[in-house]
Amino acid sequence: MKRRDWQRIDNGGVAFTELGFGTAPFGNLYKAVEDEDTMEIVNSAWETGCRYYDTAPLYGLGLAETRLNPFLRGKKREDYVLSTKVGRLLQVCPPEEQTGIGKFFDVPSRREVYDFTYDGVMRSLECSFERLGVDSIDILFAHDLDLANHGTQEVLDGYIDQLMGSGYYALLSLRDQGVIKAFGAGINEWQSAQAMAERGDFDLFLLAGRYTLLEQESLDSFLPLCQQRGIGIVIGGPYNSGILATGPKPGAYYNYEPAPSEILDKVAKIETICGNHGVALIEAALRFPLLHPTVVSVIPGGQSVSEVKSTITSHGAEIPDELWSELKLEGLMREDAPTP
Repeated sequence: MKRRDWQRIDNGGVAFTELGFGTAPFGNLYKAVEDEDTMEIVNSAWETGCRYYDTAPLYGLGLAETRLNPFLRGKKREDYVLSTKVGRLLQVCPPEEQTGIGKFFDVPSRREVYDFTYDGVMRSLECSFERLGVDSIDILFAHDLDLANHGTQEVLDGYIDQLMGSGYYALLSLRDQGVIKAFGAGINEWQSAQAMAERGDFDLFLLAGRYTLLEQESLDSFLPLCQQRGIGIVIGGPYNSGILATGPKPGAYYNYEPAPSEILDKVAKIETICGNHGVALIEAALRFPLLHPTVVSVIPGGQSVSEVKSTITSHGAEIPDELWSELKLEGLMREDAPTP
């Protein structure tokens, strides 16, 4: 699999594979998965050449990181890139007080406590080291600093201020000491990412669902700022929660909810043009973010071995330049979106 070398400061940088692997499903997200199945899935990703793995304490309240442990134990550390997240500490609690009831299944009884302070970052990293069983982590992302997660702008601004006034200096120190190679934030809204980029020396952002075949508003200001400053972008959610993979079928999901009619209509038009060029919608959706020069990797994830193999097939599809041109001509893609 092709790699994309990225470096902002003189510390060796990071060699991303174009496709990474997101481990949210390993946290028993929406349904319980057996340990044996997760090992089979992640091993299949390795066999395809994937060498970038992203996880987080939130995923299964520690379960996803724990499940990566036996997989990573048998690998040479220099052979893969690993990112995890900070901003939440996990506390033991009664089962009825567990975070994510109805979202995470058969997971440890833990509740999340937001903590973007210096000490919170350090404690979170220490716990991740223990769960993952590794000696080094390449990238730390401050997790979920977005409006959808915190409810009001006031609460969100308070946590961003906490990060920038405290936890940010832990991240700087860890990078300066060589404990990590890079840091940034993993979020669902480009506006928050831009606010942080304007206030600090961030390396990378994991942006979920906000630069896709369906959405390109981040081209207004955020992605140009990243390009100017050498900030790399990892794209999560390239299918906008599913609709760019399934197509506009009844019940298709967009942003974790059933897609509204206007989204269904737009995706139907995009899918028709893709079909006219002999390209599957999912193939175009997976390729599109990789056309932007700031994007270092796309992490679609995979809930089964067949999904992992299907992703590799989609990644290798031939896509004619005329497809992108027609999408722009029909007003279904922004004119300033980078294309071949």
